[in-house]
Amino acid sequence: MIEYENLQKANRPFFEEYQRCFNDVLESGWYILGSHVQNFEKQFAAYCGSNYCVGVASGLDALYLSLKALNYGQGSEVIVPSNTYIATILSILQNNLVPVLAEPRIDTYNIDPTRIEECITNKTKAIMVVHLYGKVCEMEAIKAIAEKHNLAIIEDCAQSHGASLKGQLSGTFGDFGAFSFYPTKNLGCLGDGGAITTNNEQHFDLLKSLRNYGSRVKYVNDIVGINSRLDEMQAAFLSVKLKRLDKINNHKRSLAALYHQHLNSGFIKPVIHPDYYDVFHIYNIRHPRRDELRAYLLENEIRTEIHYPIAPHRQKALHGIVSGEYPIAEEIHNTTLSLPISYFHSQDDVLKVIEVLNKF
Repeated sequence: MIEYENLQKANRPFFEEYQRCFNDVLESGWYILGSHVQNFEKQFAAYCGSNYCVGVASGLDALYLSLKALNYGQGSEVIVPSNTYIATILSILQNNLVPVLAEPRIDTYNIDPTRIEECITNKTKAIMVVHLYGKVCEMEAIKAIAEKHNLAIIEDCAQSHGASLKGQLSGTFGDFGAFSFYPTKNLGCLGDGGAITTNNEQHFDLLKSLRNYGSRVKYVNDIVGINSRLDEMQAAFLSVKLKRLDKINNHKRSLAALYHQHLNSGFIKPVIHPDYYDVFHIYNIRHPRRDELRAYLLENEIRTEIHYPIAPHRQKALHGIVSGEYPIAEEIHNTTLSLPISYFHSQDDVLKVIEVLNKF
């Protein structure tokens, strides 16, 4: 069986260093917002090319706190892609703001800049872009729109650790970059975790307070905050993995290149462009008989996933909140299939998947 993911296998190369980190944190006696969090924040900011980084408890919290730091009035609108994971939209709702869905491009699956401007009203305050599957959005065009209409940009970088456009890494184009370190990510920890990158010192200071009960000084609470702190142990693990992130990304890119080169034309493959350094958190194909294809692969002992089977506007949780028709999002959600592309997969694994796929 070729598994879609196996976190034990994917993390095995790091076990020895993880064990040393575990012992260091355990013996230090300091488990919340200690030196490991501070060190990782500095390391990750430097890696991304950002001035500052704030570690938080999850990717959702990273998005939520980014919007909270902007302090928009209730009912303000935030433009977001119609084919994103629901967490992106939840962060908007949790700030008492209104998500306005804009369709993606059918070829890149990222938000279509030409559709953003038609969604802007006098209530629009921000654009929340999602670098889906590990490909950076068309940030030059999006930044031009944001500057024209005086809008903030929040980047959902949950799938784009190390991805870049013309050499500039995700998380550095907008006001905030919101990262998830969920275990399956290219830079994943061994639990939940997240971070926010920013170049604004005031935002950095505010975010450090917001994640810690609104407190800069112990037992002194100046603003209403929450408890959303990157765990000291997870930060230590992330520092280990960050040193190998480029190696992880390059491995996944090499597997993606095999898919791209050898899969036949019966499958819609990701768009490749030299300006974009894609990191392939997910390698997705599209096919009109997706469900039949997935069953066929499973019969041949190949596991796959669907990212994501239900478009956000079709989710029960968003009934009465999000309205409208989004045919491009529907088309993507109904036809997309994610193929095995983990750090533990070998080229032989991928060539076997390709062989089976090409016989469908």
